[in-house]
Amino acid sequence: MESLHIGDKAPDFCLKDQDEEEICLKDFKGKNVVLYFYPKDNTPGCSLEAMTFTRFKDDFEKHNTTIIGVSKDSCESHKKFIKNKNLNITLISDSDIKIQKVYGVWRLKKFMGKEFMGTVRSTFLINSTGKISRIWDNVKVKGHVEEVLEAVKEL
Repeated sequence: MESLHIGDKAPDFCLKDQDEEEICLKDFKGKNVVLYFYPKDNTPGCSLEAMTFTRFKDDFEKHNTTIIGVSKDSCESHKKFIKNKNLNITLISDSDIKIQKVYGVWRLKKFMGKEFMGTVRSTFLINSTGKISRIWDNVKVKGHVEEVLEAVKEL
């Protein structure tokens, strides 16, 4: 899989969100999109990231930017995650990991001496013309959302 680079056209997708509604990247033409990939609903790091994106949602929207979170969890799992953590962002289900593979975030990971395939926490900032403006790979959650917001303000 050829990895994506800044300046590339962001690969389109259509996936279902927490309400089983189809969300397509092309529907956001003319808007910036923060597309962030995370490993699992209701885990500490993923919860913190989602809650922080929720906290700053209005700031992103002031800059014509939509936030979309992606994991391989089901729509039902996303719905529970949103309810449990009082989230206010769109989460889409990539249960067959097609989009994660296209974006190059489904990779070999190591944890406690074991190797396995999994989602590498990553964020793509897609500008209003559908091109990738920034890529954050192997994200550390603390301070990340604020950094993404600063990059959005520079668009």
